[in-house]
Amino acid sequence: MKAVCVLTGDGSAKGVVRFSQETAKSPLHIVGSFEGLTPGKHGFHVHGFGDRTDGCTSAGAHFNPTKCNHGAREDAVRHVGDLGNITAGSDGKATCDFSDNMMSLYGEHSVIGRCLVVHAGEDDLGKGGHELSLTTGNSGGRVACGVIGIAKSD
Repeated sequence: MKAVCVLTGDGSAKGVVRFSQETAKSPLHIVGSFEGLTPGKHGFHVHGFGDRTDGCTSAGAHFNPTKCNHGAREDAVRHVGDLGNITAGSDGKATCDFSDNMMSLYGEHSVIGRCLVVHAGEDDLGKGGHELSLTTGNSGGRVACGVIGIAKSD
């Protein structure tokens, strides 16, 4: 199965992320490109709702069907929607290319119909000691988002 997300925001931040997964039990492959970001790290998460009626704010909290604390993508205990950070260069561009074993396009951990959000600041991966570290990674406001939708398969 394949999915795609086109992210936009109020400013210049935008991006396209593609998702592909062979079967419900295989890892989810995520590839994306972004531009218009401020240089540095930006938190990158799937949020609970595919609602953009009030911009990126109406996407809700991080997608967390397991009711765990926020963490790094590599952590065994984390929100399903936690994807860590993307890093924008001095030109405002960033890319990502990785696989994830917790997030899926199938079943109860499916991200189809949910919002992918890029944040203004760095995600502390739940390790920063800030009051928001274990819920949001203290990654700041939402600069771009888009709804993840089913894409045409090859």
